[in-house]
Amino acid sequence: MDKIKKGLGRGLSSLIGETKIEPQKNLASISDLIPNKYQPRKIFDEASLEDLTNSIKERGMIQPIIVRNSKDDRTKFEIIAGERRWLAAQRAGLHNVPIVITEADDLKSLEFAIVENVQRNDLNPLEEAQGYKRLIDEFSYDQEKVSKFIGKSRSYISNSLRILTLPSDVIKLIEIQKLSTGHAKILVGLNNASFVANKIIEKKLSVRQSENFVKLFKNKRNRSKVRKDSNILALELSIANKIGLNVDIQNNKRNKGKIAFEYKDLDQLNKIIDIIKSNY
Repeated sequence: MDKIKKGLGRGLSSLIGETKIEPQKNLASISDLIPNKYQPRKIFDEASLEDLTNSIKERGMIQPIIVRNSKDDRTKFEIIAGERRWLAAQRAGLHNVPIVITEADDLKSLEFAIVENVQRNDLNPLEEAQGYKRLIDEFSYDQEKVSKFIGKSRSYISNSLRILTLPSDVIKLIEIQKLSTGHAKILVGLNNASFVANKIIEKKLSVRQSENFVKLFKNKRNRSKVRKDSNILALELSIANKIGLNVDIQNNKRNKGKIAFEYKDLDQLNKIIDIIKSNY
């Protein structure tokens, strides 16, 4: 039993300790297992699933699947934790898989599934944050308890949850993969997050380009209350995207002014000088 616990991670081990569980591993027919109806994760990464399938083909299934007796069909076991392993085992052509049987009610079953998900390294930041939020909302966890349970710092949990402060339309764009989670982190805390998100998609900006785009807006707001001509802003963005550095163009009514390049280290300064020398 100790070996089984050790392989499941701290959070799941704690849950198993709170739940009545059979002392031995059992083998069950793969067709006798059914998915967890409370599984919070609906989409499994195809590449990750393929890697796990190949691993199971080579080494077999080392870590057992945690199950409970199904309420709907007494001849079946409902998966509480290990649905990815079950799917991969099917692909690997296994007929039997190791299981650990536990007596868990519906809430405990959901808690198992959430904890297993958030402990996975390949969970994207949005899914991870949603998992933490469910532990807080549905199980009365606070951030400190989530931190200890998952084995992450409290500041990590707090920062992770910030992605959920984005407007619902932006979160939807992340879910349908129109925006990457790298883009999402840039948008957190912006008053105009929806506007910027749509501009990122419209202009097909990379994460680095999006950072420059956001900085232009912030610099513009901090510099002056005078609105800068949209053509000048577009030109600033175009130059910033090409050279990877922030650019500020000050242009007066007589079309006189100055251009300023922002650099953060000697390498960036040399880059600006090389660009100028190579063209003049």
